[in-house]
Amino acid sequence: MKELILEMEEYAKAHNIPIMQKEGIAFLMKYIKNNQIKNVLEIGSAIGYSAILMASSDKDVKVTTIERDEVSYMECLKNVKKCGLENKINVVFQDALEVNLSEKTEYDLIFIDAAKAQYRKFFEKFQYFLAPKGVIITDNLKFHGYVGKSDTIESKNLKQLVEKIEAYIDFLNTNEEFETKFYDIGDGISVSMRKQNEK
Repeated sequence: MKELILEMEEYAKAHNIPIMQKEGIAFLMKYIKNNQIKNVLEIGSAIGYSAILMASSDKDVKVTTIERDEVSYMECLKNVKKCGLENKINVVFQDALEVNLSEKTEYDLIFIDAAKAQYRKFFEKFQYFLAPKGVIITDNLKFHGYVGKSDTIESKNLKQLVEKIEAYIDFLNTNEEFETKFYDIGDGISVSMRKQNEK
């Protein structure tokens, strides 16, 4: 397993595929273990790196991961099989915004790590599949240190993307249903939990 993880890290580096930073994935695995997380939904599989590590962080964890890029999807399937985790990880080949989940499905943790410009749409769509005490965790909120400095970026595309991440952070900060904590770990992580109604 350790060898395969190293292989995946090398592959990601060689093919310029963004995978989670080590501090970020360590935080995620610890969170899963400490909070008895059983059912995880991941938006954005890439090559399966974070799905495999999340699934292996505790014997009872099951992960459903969604990927829209065919090459990444095939690579993810191959890696899941190599680890022998087919019974713990369900890889779905589809655009996450078009996926229809069963209304009865509930996840203890929803992990958003796909197209950054769509973060808010992912959050708004999948929040309805969150278990009552579940959390939505988002990665890449510092985006290599660019977030908070969008006015200094010259590239138009990069500037637009960073502005969308900044808008998403504002959305999290002002969301009346969810309370969000931000962690300066890896490339910046947020943990959003539904506010408990004070009745």
